Parts: sequence; structure tokens; C-alpha cells
Amino acid sequence: MSAVISVDVWSDVVCPWCYIGKRRFERGVERYREQGGDLEVEVTYHSFLLSPDTPEDFGGTVADFLARHKGMPADQVERMLVQVTDIAAAEGLSYDFDAAQHTTTLRAHELLHLAAAHGLQGAMVERLFRAYFVEGRHVGRAEELTELAAEVGLDPDEVRAALADRRYADAVEQDFAQARAYGISGVPFYVLDGRYGVSGAQDAEVFAQALAQVTADRQGAGTGGARA
Repeated sequence: MSAVISVDVWSDVVCPWCYIGKRRFERGVERYREQGGDLEVEVTYHSFLLSPDTPEDFGGTVADFLARHKGMPADQVERMLVQVTDIAAAEGLSYDFDAAQHTTTLRAHELLHLAAAHGLQGAMVERLFRAYFVEGRHVGRAEELTELAAEVGLDPDEVRAALADRRYADAVEQDFAQARAYGISGVPFYVLDGRYGVSGAQDAEVFAQALAQVTADRQGAGTGGARA
């Protein structure tokens, strides 16, 4: 029996629920351990574009983007952002939508694949989330991404070269294709052990129970369960 539970997460670094989901999943792993779960949990992030038509430089706030580009009423957008900010705060996250610079995340996803090749994807995901939601950094520009990557230990010259020659563009497209194959239409989306799908930023206990179910299935010859 493998001692590792693989968890594949489809996510976007400008998705507010994805950062919230990351924190809840981390707490879910803690609960799984507290409840006796003893398998290692190995997380891999995969690319998903929340808004594929977003330009590199939108030139407005997140509220502007949702209201103008998506046709949502301004008052509805404001209420929604306040609600999400409050939910994020309950997870220890200080969202600042007024400062966030909305942008396409294609380059950011390519950077995450480079980080994965160096065993630094987890740190890079966290840094990109914080940069966008908390610090108001621009996560669509190559030079800004290079600076953020250097902070987690990646070589700046390699990052610049990888982003310039688009060496991970195919890997990003493969993630998109796998998301379509799974029928994923929104993120975050978690696939545990290649078998169980968990959609959305669920409560920590939901993740803990899903991990426990995978463990029980492993111990019981691995039968049962719904595939993603």
C-alpha cells in the first residue's frame, strides 16, 4: 500500500475561494492527523483560468472587472467582495480587493510548473496568492513574477528564460485539458488519490473525512468511491 495520498488541485492564483480553500485544506490535513490518519499527503497544483479573457493590464479594480467585464451590478459586486473578505479573514487571510491588480495568470501558471520542477511549488503557490490578494502585486508581468520566484528560492535568470521561451506553456495546456476531461467548470477542485473529487472551498472537516475515506479504502483493498 502506498504511504502517500496524492491530491491534485485545480486552482487559479486570482481566485479568492482558492486561497480560502488552501487554508481549509491545510486544516483538514491537520484534523486528519488528529483523527489518526497516518498517510503522507502530497499536493500538486494544476492550472485553471478563472477568467480566460482577462487582459494582462486591466486598468481597474476587481470590482470594476466584475461589474463592467462580467456585467454584474456594482452593488452586488461590492456585497460579494465584502462577504468574501470576511470569510477570508476568518481563515487568517487579509484580502485587499481595492489594491489587487487584476490580470491574466497564464505566466503565473507557467511559473508554478517551473517551481514544481524544483520542488518549490507549494511555496510558490502561497507566495502568489499573498502577492495578489494581500499585497496588491501584479502577478501577470514576467519581471514581477521573477522577483516573487526569487523570494522562494528559484533562480531569477532561469525564471526569466522559462517565461520568455514559454517552456511550460504545453504543461499548462495539459492541465486545462485534464480539467475538461474531469468536467471541472469551477475552482478550487480537488482530486484525491485519482479517485475522489471534492469541489469548492469546503470546510476543513470535509477534507479530513475525504482523506480518511481514502485511507480506509487503501486498507480495505481500495474498493469503492466515486471518480472525479
